[in-house]
Amino acid sequence: RFDAICGWVRRWANVLPLDEAVQRLAEGSLPARAMCITFDDGYADNHDVALPILQRHGLTATFFVASGFIDGGIMWNDRVIEAVRLCSHAVLRLPDGLVPGRNELDLSSWTARRQAADVLLKVLKYQPFAQRLQSTEALAAAAGVRLPDHLMMRTPQVAALARAGMGVGGHTVNHPILARLDEAQALQEMQDGKRALEAMIQSPVHLFAYPNGRPGTDYTARDVALARRAGFKAAVSTASGAAQAGVDTYQLPRFTPWDQSRLRFGARLAMNLRAAIRPSLTTADHA
Repeated sequence: RFDAICGWVRRWANVLPLDEAVQRLAEGSLPARAMCITFDDGYADNHDVALPILQRHGLTATFFVASGFIDGGIMWNDRVIEAVRLCSHAVLRLPDGLVPGRNELDLSSWTARRQAADVLLKVLKYQPFAQRLQSTEALAAAAGVRLPDHLMMRTPQVAALARAGMGVGGHTVNHPILARLDEAQALQEMQDGKRALEAMIQSPVHLFAYPNGRPGTDYTARDVALARRAGFKAAVSTASGAAQAGVDTYQLPRFTPWDQSRLRFGARLAMNLRAAIRPSLTTADHA
């Protein structure tokens, strides 16, 4: 499916590296229908699946990597999903207080497991980082599963993206909700993640993606200022839309057209661009 999407995008748009597009946006020299492709978090399939497809189509993308999960780590949401997916029981008995008002979840079918995972993800998403880590560890123990260590990229894979001409951007260390951290913690997450990635790719990291990325909910104006202070030159959110002249380059919009068919996918792109003044820049996120 991603191969098909890349074929559509190559015919419809002028796909640019994000750092070049940001510079040309500021200069007013963007081509018509300018687009950038981005991925978040640092999953191994970014290297193993997406990279060769992008190369086959002659396209570039930027990969925003949460450095703390590289080399065998697992993100909190995947802890939840894998605990539910791998559990051998038809009923999962929950640790006390994990889900208010619930002491067990039905796992008797794949539909039930998807629903159970959704319940858990919603409950745990905005817990403080340390509490969320404890909750997911307790969940995995209750499920009686060994969590996988192969979901995220290894350092050589991150380096290979950069060698292939792809962009690598910061995404913090631990993927926290920045708005829930104090200023010192938020800045450290940005700076430490940036330094770790620069060591992996042996090159400066200038771009940043706010974890979750919803303005006012997941990050605030304080965090925009911190991204500048951390040394990033531009940053992306998950607010939908298309960037145009005068946009805050530390809050570039992104959106994801999830449609399956070529017609609907193209229509979604067109709808997202309708309000933009050309030339414009949009980033299609395939995280």
